[in-house]
This record gives sequence, structure tokens and C-alpha cells, in this order.
Amino acid sequence: MSSRYIKIFDTTLRDGEQAPGASMNRGEKLEVAHQLTRLGVDIIEAGFPISSAEDFESVKEIAREVKGARIAGLARAIEKDVRVCWDAVKPAERARIHTFISTSPIHMKYQIKKTPDEVRKITREMVSLARDLAATHADADVEFSAMDASRSEPEFLAEIFAIAIECGATTINVPDTVGYALPLEWGDFIHEQYRLCPALEDVTVSVHCHNDLGLATANSLAAVRAGATQVECAVNGIGERAGNAALEEVVMAIRTRGDVFGVGTGVHTEEIARTSRLVSTLTGYTIQRNKAIVGRNAFAHESGIHQAGLLTRAETFEIMKPGDVGLAESDLVLGKHSGRHALRAQLAELGYQLSDTELDEAFHRFKSIADKKKTVTVLDLEALVSEEIRERQDHFTLQSFVTQAGSAIIPTSQVDVDVRGRRKRGRSFSNGAVESIFKAIDNAVGMKGSLADYQVRSVTAGKDALAEVRVAVEVGGRSFNGQAVSYDVMEASAKAYVRALNNAAAAGEA
Repeated sequence: MSSRYIKIFDTTLRDGEQAPGASMNRGEKLEVAHQLTRLGVDIIEAGFPISSAEDFESVKEIAREVKGARIAGLARAIEKDVRVCWDAVKPAERARIHTFISTSPIHMKYQIKKTPDEVRKITREMVSLARDLAATHADADVEFSAMDASRSEPEFLAEIFAIAIECGATTINVPDTVGYALPLEWGDFIHEQYRLCPALEDVTVSVHCHNDLGLATANSLAAVRAGATQVECAVNGIGERAGNAALEEVVMAIRTRGDVFGVGTGVHTEEIARTSRLVSTLTGYTIQRNKAIVGRNAFAHESGIHQAGLLTRAETFEIMKPGDVGLAESDLVLGKHSGRHALRAQLAELGYQLSDTELDEAFHRFKSIADKKKTVTVLDLEALVSEEIRERQDHFTLQSFVTQAGSAIIPTSQVDVDVRGRRKRGRSFSNGAVESIFKAIDNAVGMKGSLADYQVRSVTAGKDALAEVRVAVEVGGRSFNGQAVSYDVMEASAKAYVRALNNAAAAGEA
């Protein structure tokens, strides 16, 4: 038994969604939250409720629907923020108000324009308010964060932490907000806080490390070695700027090097790969091939020396097994003759509970694909159902398209798009088939997007694989991601582009 339990605080739905273009709608956030509970995280930071009405409703729905994990909302140390956050998270079985204020000299002077005395006063008042609100719930608590802690004066930081603990915070977060820390100093910094603020021994000490210098995971692990008992991280490391500590890296480092850390987590690691794929699909953020733990090359070996060693004994070159993170080869599960019951059973095994109407829609799409493929794999099903969930809340839905292209003609396209319940037709011709269909969609929905990035890959192997297309589209000076899958590359391209415009419309750019 490990001597210490490390809580995993997942901020994919809050800090992760702040990555440029990575916005998710309410249904997508709920889907990710359910998957995070299957993964076994301890706390889900569901959003920043004061930031928008949509974010408030998303957090509230997750609080109502998701069981098991503690549901947290973020709030600045401002009374309205704290109260709105509480209204969003209080339906949860286990709720958390996570409030923060800046403590570094540069942030106090230029970002929040407060004196140290004002920060002391605000911390006392807002943590006390959060504590009093949480006290009305059967199981709620308060977390306090000192923003830009890594550039704060250690003595002042410890004083603020002591105030927060005295006023009722049971988790104290020490963030490296701008990714400034180095592992060789960050562990010492955490040790010093324990020395300067003895009350930290009686609460959960958390760290939230950013990846600006590529050190977020290393800094998080250094903090664990120094006594931290909670790590804040995000799936695939997504987040502001260069991102956050990657959940999968932190968890597997702790598991693989138990001889060094002597701690454990409650994460079901075999769910890591699936969670990673889901977040990548919904945010449109591609996982780099050489990404640790979940990249396509993470367990690939091309060198003859490596291959020879693996054939003799896997441990010669693999410190983890692919199955440990859920990357074992997917079984071929269903074919064109499979019925609704078989599809429902397989989807339930993957964690999808569909109503009869939803099952009918999924079955129709499944049969359409199965008619073109001999077998439909787990990965195919995940891609199809995830896309269907997204489309339920879309402003625009692609109904049909026709494209003509060739070396001797100018590519032309015609599309029919459902625009908030009304069928709209768009036409265009351009220099290329993909460009013409995108322009036809612009014409139909009345928006103008500029393509910034376009990627195509196969979901699985083989010539009959589903095509996955990811696009980045600029609308109104902002970038929005879109992703879609189809047996046909052009259809996937059109749907991905429509998806990006949907994200723009949801953000108010329509």
C-alpha cells in the first residue's frame, strides 16, 4: 500500500478549454465529465461559472448529472464570482468552490492592482464566504489558490495560505501560473512553504503547473516528492498557452516509478487512451505522434535492435505495456448483420447509455458505415457516437452536398445546410474541391471563415478506414477548431468545417 494518496484534479473542462479554439458545447462537456469519472479522477473542475451563461449552465448540469468525482467551479476572490460559482456547483453530490487571488508582486501591482494588505483582507473575506456557503451542503469544501505563486515572496505567500486555512480552506493550491519554475527549485519551494506555514500539514497541498518551458509534468512530480498531495492537470496537457501538466504523464510516471515516489492515485489507467482520444476529438487538438503515453509512436519500435529486444522480452525497451493505458489492439466488434441489441450492448460497454431515439440514430449511422466496411471497430464506434452527440446541439447541420472536380473543370460545389431549423442552400466554385465546398458552406450559413489549418488521417488502419478531418478556421479574428469523421473524405471535410462555424456561432461570432 502506498504511503500517500495523490488526488488527481482534472481541469480539462476549465483550463483545458481555454486553449485557443478548443471550446466545447454543453453536451460535449458532459460527455467528457462522464468519461473522467470512468477514468477515476478525484476532482473535476467543470468550468468558470461567472465567465458566461453557457459555462454556468454547463457546470450546473455536470454537477447534477455526474456522480463519483467532486465537482469544482472556479471563482475569482470576488463576492459575485463566489456566489455564482456556488449556485452552479451546489447540485453536486460532492461540491467544491475553488477561489483564487494573485500574490506575486508583479501581479498585485499590474494585474489586480491591489496592495498586500488588500490581498490579505480579500483572502480572509472571500474564503470565509466560500466556507459559509459550503457549510450549507452535505459534502462541500473550499480550495484556495494563490495565482502566480511561483513568483511570489515566500513569506508573504505562506502568510496568505495561513489566512486561507484559518478561514476554512481545506485545499491549498500552489500554482506555477506562467510556467516559470524549474524542477530543481520547485520541490524546494514547496518544502519551504511547509516550513513557513505549518498549518499546511493539516490540509491538502496542491500544485498546478503550466508548460511554458516544457516542465509542467516534471514540476508536478517534483512537488509530489516534496509532499504535495494533489496534482492539477489536464488530459493531453491542453490548456492556456503551452498547456498544463498532462494527466496521463503524471499518473503513469507515479505508477511506473513507484520505487521513487511511493505514492498512488485512484486513476484507472486502462481508460487513459480512450479519454485522450475523446478530448482530442471534441477539442480538435491533434495528439502529436511522439506524445508521451498516448501518441501513436509511444509504443512503436522501428529500430532493428529495439525490435529484436522486444521479441525476446518486452521489458527490454518498454517500461509500460500498451494495455496499461488502454492502447491494446481494438477487437473487431460488429458487422453489417449486427442488430440494434448488439450495438446497444457494445455502446454500453464503452460507457454510452442511449435512449431509444438516440439508438435509432446511432444504428442508422452504424448501418451506413457497415455497408461500406466489413467490420466496425471500437474506435469507429467512439468516433461515430461522439460526432452524433456533438451534432445534437449544433446551430448548423450539413444535410447534403454535391461536388464536381477534375483536372479539366473548375471545381464547383452545392450544399444544403440546416440553419437553426431552416434549410439553406449554398453554391460556390473555386480553385480546389475542398475550397469550393467550404465557400459553398459560407454562402449557405451567411458566415465567412478563413481556413488556417487542414488535416486528414484515418481513424483505423486499412483502405476502408473512416477518415477523420480536423480544421482550424478563423472567424472574426478568432480561431475555431472543427473535427468530423466519415467514410468519405469530402463529407468529413464539409462536416468539420461546419463544426468550426458552429463553434464560432456559439462564441457569438455569427
